[in-house]
Amino acid sequence: MEESSLESALTQLLPKILPSTVTFKIHAFRGKDDLICKLPNRLKGYQAWLPLDWKIVILIDEDREDCLKLKKQLENIAILAGLITKSSCQKNKSFQVLNRIVVEELEAWFFGDVEAICQAYPKVSANLANQQPYRDPDAIKGGTWEALERVLRRAGYHQGGLEKYKASSEISKYMNPESNRSKSFQVFCQGLLESIDSSQV
Repeated sequence: MEESSLESALTQLLPKILPSTVTFKIHAFRGKDDLICKLPNRLKGYQAWLPLDWKIVILIDEDREDCLKLKKQLENIAILAGLITKSSCQKNKSFQVLNRIVVEELEAWFFGDVEAICQAYPKVSANLANQQPYRDPDAIKGGTWEALERVLRRAGYHQGGLEKYKASSEISKYMNPESNRSKSFQVFCQGLLESIDSSQV
C-alpha cells in the first residue's frame, strides 16, 4: 500500500475481515508515486518464488484520478511481471494479485463508519452519517481527508491540523467492516475473501 496511515488502519481491520487462520504482512511505500515506481521490479521478484497459496494485494488511493485508468495501470504492471490478476483470470480459476482502489482516499472508509469516528472522538455528532455531504462516503466533495479534518476540528480535535496516522489508528480500531457504508471498502473486503477462496481452487 502507498503509505503508513493506510498500514495503520489495515493492521487493525484485517484481523476483523480475514479468518484467524490467514496470516498477512503489510508493506507501506512512501506515497503513490513511490509504490507505482517500485512495483514492477517488486512484482517480478515475487513472481520468481510466490507459493501457490500466497496472494499479493495492491491497495492505492484514487486521489481524484481516473479510477479505471489507475486500475488498468496496476493490472498491466502485474501482468507484465508474469502474475495472474483477479481481473485477468478466468472464472473459478486461481489468481495471484488483487488490485484495489480506495475511492477517493482512506478517510472515505472512515466516513463509511461514522459510529467508529464517534467512538474515537465522542464530541463528533452521531447524526453525521445522515447529513447530506456525508451520506455517500465515496462521493464526498472536496477531498475526504479535508472533510474529516473539518469535522474533527469543529468538534475540538486535531486543532493543529489532521494527524492522519493518529486519526487512522484511533478510528480503525472501532470500525465494523460488515456495516461500513463505503462501496470501495466493501469491494476491497469482498476481494480479500475471494482471494482466500481462490487459494483453495
